[in-house]
Amino acid sequence: MASLFKVDIKKLKGVGPKSAECLAVLGVKSIGDLIGFYPRDYEDWSVLDSLEVACGNRGRCIKIKILKEAVEHKTRSGKVLYNVKATDGEQFLNVVFFNNYFTAKSMKLGCDYIIRGDVKMDDFGYKVVAPKVRNADFSCGIYPIYRQTSGITSNKIGCFVKNALSMLPERVPEVLPESVIFEHGLCSYDFAVKNIHFPKNRSDLKKARERLIFDEFFIYQLGVGLVKSRSRARTDVKVKMDCSEEFLKFLPFELSSAQMRAIRECMEDITNGEYAMNRLLQGDVGSGKTAVAAAISYSVAKSGYQVAIMVPTEILADQHYKTFCEFFKNTDLNIGLICGSMRSKAKKNLRQEIECGIIDIVIGTHALISENIIFNNLGLVVTDEQHRFGVGQRSALVNKGLAPHTLVMSATPIPRTLALIVYGDLDISVLDEPLPGRQKIDTFKIGSNKRHRALKFLKNIISEGGQGYIVCAGIEENENDIIDVNTYYEKVLKDLFGEDRVGILHGKMRADEKEFIMNNFALGNLDILVSTTVIEVGVDVPNARMIIIENAERFGISQIHQLRGRVGRSSQKSYCVLISDSESKNANRRFSAIVDSGDGFYLSEEDLKLRGPGDFFGTNQHGVPNIGISTRYEDIYLIKKAQAAVNKLLIDCFDLDLPKFAFIKRRLNQTFDFDGTNLNKNIVF
Repeated sequence: MASLFKVDIKKLKGVGPKSAECLAVLGVKSIGDLIGFYPRDYEDWSVLDSLEVACGNRGRCIKIKILKEAVEHKTRSGKVLYNVKATDGEQFLNVVFFNNYFTAKSMKLGCDYIIRGDVKMDDFGYKVVAPKVRNADFSCGIYPIYRQTSGITSNKIGCFVKNALSMLPERVPEVLPESVIFEHGLCSYDFAVKNIHFPKNRSDLKKARERLIFDEFFIYQLGVGLVKSRSRARTDVKVKMDCSEEFLKFLPFELSSAQMRAIRECMEDITNGEYAMNRLLQGDVGSGKTAVAAAISYSVAKSGYQVAIMVPTEILADQHYKTFCEFFKNTDLNIGLICGSMRSKAKKNLRQEIECGIIDIVIGTHALISENIIFNNLGLVVTDEQHRFGVGQRSALVNKGLAPHTLVMSATPIPRTLALIVYGDLDISVLDEPLPGRQKIDTFKIGSNKRHRALKFLKNIISEGGQGYIVCAGIEENENDIIDVNTYYEKVLKDLFGEDRVGILHGKMRADEKEFIMNNFALGNLDILVSTTVIEVGVDVPNARMIIIENAERFGISQIHQLRGRVGRSSQKSYCVLISDSESKNANRRFSAIVDSGDGFYLSEEDLKLRGPGDFFGTNQHGVPNIGISTRYEDIYLIKKAQAAVNKLLIDCFDLDLPKFAFIKRRLNQTFDFDGTNLNKNIVF
């Protein structure tokens, strides 16, 4: 099958130039890609129910006989309704179609059909609206539904997949070791790859799903495990004393027990004297990651080494610089700030001070990785909001020292089960407690009919000296009833708040424009910031006490929680208002979770339950396994099984170069660009 990834899709029977273009839009360019293009869902026509059994359940199949052909009616709204009388042999039902003359009139008196739809009961008896209809001789089974695009249907893709599967060898070679397959009761890879597309029954589909999901997580975790074992670099950075207790005396506040625990875990790594620390500091919004990083930096700097702290934006760099200057004002350590917008002379002077070792702790943006920045003795690298940096950027900074200790910080809570996979190459410290003195952010969900009331409340907060954010889902006006930032300002805010104290921020603005607006808001020169989600990771504005999120149904739980974290950064009471008219069950489950809890780790679990691990990865992380199969929360047990199998394999002196592991090596190379010796440049550390 590996060679089929090299065979152009246009070589497949039935695929012409136009179909090839459509498939390319879906990411399918080779025959191997098509075989790995798994269905997004299935239609199960394999079980025929009675009306009594089907009633109240979605997508059930019933065999019916037509008792009275379609009768046409017109509704008040002008739609044409067709009503067909039928029976399942025991009960009667009405089959209803809207504006579908062809299907309704094709159902002939006395003939048998199989329909699939949602059966309901009303005052007139059983009813099914707009079902799918097949002739009685239809071959019942489970049919795949593929993700499609303009110009190509799911059925057509299914035909292509059948042709592609016919090109497989008589038996597809195994990927996993036989011992793993046997121990975990998995079906063969050959069985899985065929039955994921065209299963004979639900049992076969379940086996195929389990095998393929297990494979993806197994390969990913094995790759990460190999990376971790080989990235434990020996270091010459010798920090023999933990000076964090001394540093804490300089702080005007007490740390939480979670912060103290994280500092202790980091310092144990740093003072072990043999290997470089490679640790993730994961904390909820407002959990105090900066203070932890500062305490660790103090110990490293007091031992004669330099510290580099890289953040994604200049305004965040400036904020960290001011915070560190305040923390370290009573010490003998020198703090530096370097950003791309600095004047050449100031930048040159700072570069010289860094190279000479005068600067102990330097904070900056991507400017830190410039070739002109040379460190005298780099001992610790800290990256804040690590998902904003590519591995190449972080590696470039780490490579400016001789195996310095590394701390990456993330404000996106991830369930521990998934964190061990996403960050499997890192040791993990978790800040799972709020900072002392912080109040709970009161959160409300309202309809758009109460928007004016929320804005009046925001006006009261501003009159008390506070500030507020308003988040919109779009930048420009569109046809999807989504309020955009520009329209919102012109039609909603201008008359109520005036022009001078409202700022607009969105991703299409130039970087310097965004910095200017955000800085003005941070300085208190603006009362309201109307923004897209670019504020999700932003500067700390303690005076911001209210955030209104419009079209809240457009955002996931984790994203809303991150946006809510822009307020509540002081001891003052803060508020979050979600505005939505959506009646979606999923959206309202998200709203209920957000309104009821401010715990990011709990919310990440709820997010995982709603989306499943595959979607959770796909929308939040880069470089994690591309499952390709719709996953559910219940599939987490497969992650744990795969993790156990990988751990056992690595303990048993796994040798990637042995012939029996050739297919695993090939899959690792496909996933990580990993040849068994070098680390993949695309892996997220």
